[in-house]
Amino acid sequence: KYIDAQLKRRQMGHGRGGRMKIENDKVEIWSGVRHGNTIASPIGLIVRNNDWENWLTKMSVEPTDKMPKKVTLPRPGHADLAGVEKYGFDDIRNVLERSSARETTMRVALASVCRKLLSDLGINIASRVVQIHETIDRSEIPKSISTEELNELADKSPVRCLNKKMEKAMVETIDSAKKKGDSVGGIFEIIATGMPYGLGAYTQWDRKLQAKITSLMMSVNAYKAIEIGSGFNAGAKFGSEIHDEIGWDGEKYTRTTNNAGGIEGGMSNAMPITLRIAMKPIPTLINPLK
Repeated sequence: KYIDAQLKRRQMGHGRGGRMKIENDKVEIWSGVRHGNTIASPIGLIVRNNDWENWLTKMSVEPTDKMPKKVTLPRPGHADLAGVEKYGFDDIRNVLERSSARETTMRVALASVCRKLLSDLGINIASRVVQIHETIDRSEIPKSISTEELNELADKSPVRCLNKKMEKAMVETIDSAKKKGDSVGGIFEIIATGMPYGLGAYTQWDRKLQAKITSLMMSVNAYKAIEIGSGFNAGAKFGSEIHDEIGWDGEKYTRTTNNAGGIEGGMSNAMPITLRIAMKPIPTLINPLK
């Protein structure tokens, strides 16, 4: 039930395409769990694709007498052209099916196991959309709400926006682009609270926390840019303006700001980790480009 709830969250969002609408993902746990608890063996999951029957001939494992028509027009912004050139295919379908964003379904399912463990350790993750095309929500996250409440509020919005005025404008932007046969991108924000000191490492390049986070996030094809904390804005500031001063309240260290986004020297510094990620418009357009 916990994993299914996270899969359902993945499927939300105003403006989803036709192929996306048929998804109603449910997970089946095939190993690693007994009577609702993990038993220390690997957890095996299956998510069945409702669209699978429609592709039995086109994606048949066995040779077929009815060879489907080859896809030969590469889409700008997709893996199509580079993929067929890399492997010498004469049918783009070999590339486009494997490069599909559908693979993020299993990422969400598997990550839900990690998310549950993190939650039990007091680490919670939330997100919200702050921009769709040129419509921007500049409001701050209210300090009075918890990470869980932030997710609940965002989930109630068709575009995961906390600002109702901007939510309406974002929906209109998506609808307008759709009528024109176009697509739009945007920016979303992630926050992780309850962080301890020292996750990651300062000793090895590949164990630095920002390296792990950014490599995972940027491995999603649609994501084109990522900021941690103040991000690109830090390039226009003096050091005296950007570094988070350290205090002591008698029990723990405190910070007056969080421009570092919770990461210093490759490690978590016990402040919330904050990210902003830009997502490009999907490349499958109703009105195709050349």
